[in-house]
Amino acid sequence: MTTQNVVAFEDCTSCIGKVRVAASKSDLFLPAITEPLAALGGRHIALCQKQLLKSLETGGGGGGARASAWVDSTRSSSPTQIKSTASLPETEEQSSWILRYPSALETFEQIISASKGKQIVMFLDYDGTLSPIVDDPDQAFMSKDMREAVRDVAAYFPTAIVSGRCRDKVYNFVKLAELYYAGSHGMDIKGPSKPRRKWNKGNQAVIFQAATEFLPMIDEVYTTLLNKTSSIPGAKVENNKFCLSVHFRCVEEKRWAALTEQVKMVLSAYPKLKLTRGRKVLEIRPTIMWDKGKALEFLLESLGYANSSNVLPIYIGDDQTDEDAFKRARVWDPCF
Repeated sequence: MTTQNVVAFEDCTSCIGKVRVAASKSDLFLPAITEPLAALGGRHIALCQKQLLKSLETGGGGGGARASAWVDSTRSSSPTQIKSTASLPETEEQSSWILRYPSALETFEQIISASKGKQIVMFLDYDGTLSPIVDDPDQAFMSKDMREAVRDVAAYFPTAIVSGRCRDKVYNFVKLAELYYAGSHGMDIKGPSKPRRKWNKGNQAVIFQAATEFLPMIDEVYTTLLNKTSSIPGAKVENNKFCLSVHFRCVEEKRWAALTEQVKMVLSAYPKLKLTRGRKVLEIRPTIMWDKGKALEFLLESLGYANSSNVLPIYIGDDQTDEDAFKRARVWDPCF
């Protein structure tokens, strides 16, 4: 694999809060620009938070200390509202984190320089990135301004939505036919129904599903979880076709650990499924070697850019599962 320039936007709630990139509506993303990222302004694209969290352990008992640490970690990674950190003294840990993961705004000139002569390909998470985090996941609607911003970006760059949601569901939220959609953490991918003629490289009519053999198992676990979690008020089980999400944003904090144990107990009978954690959500996925990072690679290859040194993939996301894409991006250019 040839070296490519990669931008993986990420942020940390406890360090620098929520960042936005702005650009004027005029001259937005000109086709033959030498500084393609200089035009991000007037509209807002959220570069949302991520917390440096350990994956949720899927086996064994919890223990009081472990349960307490899990609750504390979940609480800090999913605040009820964004808190300003501008007036707070910077800790040594925060300074170290910022040094390793500098603000995209503060290093914008470096990003612009890296984009010169490159074909930009945009990858966007949905929940918490294009839409706000809400109590009811079925109400996570993106704003009209955000939809127009994504439409503007897609007019000049190949653009993909990479989400843990069911592909059909995230399409119904975004409603832009010119995009690529990778649902179920990248296990269900489909190209644009209205492809751009200018993207003449690769295959735009891509359709890919990585885990069709798991569908009966996923449906079975979904039914079981609906029954097992029905006694916990606020718990919501979402079927995302190739994976499941157990949302607990509306569950009392004192019941978080109990809900997790219920989920782990169900999964103990399904060794081919794994459990990970996001922002007040438990994610259940097949144990296959496929994630958002693999989806990023697959889409670049489908577009004809897998072995190109003239491409700049940009990934924007806010949650734990986006780390897979960030890590995959660094394979190309670990110094960026």
